[in-house]
Amino acid sequence: MSLTVHLFHSANIDMDSFEQDGNGAAPDSLPPPPPVPPDVVPIKAEPEPAKKKVVRVPMARRGLGSKGQKITLLTNHFKVNVGSSDGHFFHYCVCYLIPSLYAFLLILKVGNGEDFFPRNGRWNFNNKKLVEPTKIERWAVVNFSARCDTNSLVRDLIRCGDMKGIRIDPPFDVFQESNQNRRCSPLVRVEKMFEDIQSKLPGAPQFLLCLLPDRKNSDLYGPWKKKNLSEFGIVTQCMAPTRVNDQYLTNLLLKINAKLGGLNSMLAIEQTPSIPVVSKVPTIILGMDVSHGSPGQSDIPSIAAVGMILFNIFVVSSRQWPLISRYRASVRSQSPKLEMIDSLFKKVSDKEDEGIMREVLLDFYTSSGKRKPDQIIIFRDGVSESQFNQVLNIELDQVIEACKFLDESWNPKFVVIVAQKNHHTKFFQQGSPDNVPPGTVIDNKICHPKNNDFYLCAHAGMIGTTRPTHYHVLLDQIGFSADDLQELVHSLSYVYQRSTTAISVGENSDLALTSVFAPICYAHLAASQVGTFMKFEDASETSSSHGGVTAPGAISVPQLPRLKENVCNSMFFC
Repeated sequence: MSLTVHLFHSANIDMDSFEQDGNGAAPDSLPPPPPVPPDVVPIKAEPEPAKKKVVRVPMARRGLGSKGQKITLLTNHFKVNVGSSDGHFFHYCVCYLIPSLYAFLLILKVGNGEDFFPRNGRWNFNNKKLVEPTKIERWAVVNFSARCDTNSLVRDLIRCGDMKGIRIDPPFDVFQESNQNRRCSPLVRVEKMFEDIQSKLPGAPQFLLCLLPDRKNSDLYGPWKKKNLSEFGIVTQCMAPTRVNDQYLTNLLLKINAKLGGLNSMLAIEQTPSIPVVSKVPTIILGMDVSHGSPGQSDIPSIAAVGMILFNIFVVSSRQWPLISRYRASVRSQSPKLEMIDSLFKKVSDKEDEGIMREVLLDFYTSSGKRKPDQIIIFRDGVSESQFNQVLNIELDQVIEACKFLDESWNPKFVVIVAQKNHHTKFFQQGSPDNVPPGTVIDNKICHPKNNDFYLCAHAGMIGTTRPTHYHVLLDQIGFSADDLQELVHSLSYVYQRSTTAISVGENSDLALTSVFAPICYAHLAASQVGTFMKFEDASETSSSHGGVTAPGAISVPQLPRLKENVCNSMFFC
């Protein structure tokens, strides 16, 4: 299959060198335009007057006025004339006709041993059961919403669960919030609700379904999650009971089943097992990411998350081979705006390490029949090309130190891959208005002539043009062939338990058309969910002097609350 790829470029004009007069006019001499390639058609910018935009500024604490104050912004504040005949602004695209590869068709396993063939990167569970449904026996409903028919909701949830193979017993109780408590602060409302739960339940429930008022991102979400996961070790699922139908409840059950240890679907190559390279020797796959506060919130600590695949190599049933569908997550906090993870290895004494990797490796050892991973594959998200050396010299070194700290003679092989989403390369089918099909791989012509990199578009874009993920292989000690590595990454896009599509990043609207795979998505979810625990008032306690590893002598960042062991070993973030 041949594709057309568009690479977007813009001319760079150094606005700092401009000397503006009182009217903000541009200087007489502008830098000459860059040479335009012969196969490029320049796009002339139309004259456009400067427009005023009214925005609200919610930054009262930064000395910019009252909260909600309206400020008028001038969008063309440099007064650059984009309509001049000389055309000092250039924005053009270069089109290349390139051959592409199409990854093999994946087969999914669902309930009753059925095979399912995804079409255009999608599948559904209509008239199908989950491959490993769980049982929900000890559970209760907690209702913070005044506008919800809980009896009807519970009845429909049990019915939908039965259709998918999930046996759901009637809830032990439905806890309704009193009208008086609704006027209290979110923390007090959660505390009072738990007092009611503890007084009526005979023991710890297996699961709590929480009905939040109006929307899921309410002020109750953070305190509720922290109370359940950190203090009581209870798996919980939150929902906003508006426009509830069977499809909504089915999607909700996919999350609940994964959180309670079930599997919604799995790849056929996980059962065979025939995952390239990975199925031959014990292998652990890590997805790493750092979640930052939004711009203007430099006082909010960064959350470093590592989503780890659990390979159940040694299990009771011989049918179970190493999976790439089960995950756990380790989460730490670190100084604001740090992109390099500095908590992978933290030696506090000659025999003690409090880093993320120790927790991850010990859990793998326990869950894999006391076998250490001989191969460690690291997928890193959220770093630019200028930070590639830091990934190898800072983060990978920490992982190696953590391995050596556990066993000096242990020498696992490493693969380090960076997944980039923020680029302007897009693919189009020649002679067709449709997006490229899911599984399209580009590893020639537009890729680096020497480095190992490739583009993979694993999912089907529903709106707009699909943006592929650009993968850079920084280190490969295992010796993957190009086909085997691309097949592995493509397979990881089909094991996301929350979705019935080859996944894309849907949490961020700017990246809604960018394909990325399960380990990275789970790392995003874990960092985002546990990030709701963080409440800091003094920004000076969490500031850092520079953007590398935490500066010596800097004030330590308050640590996240410890999650209960049963929560840590579950997919609580799903």
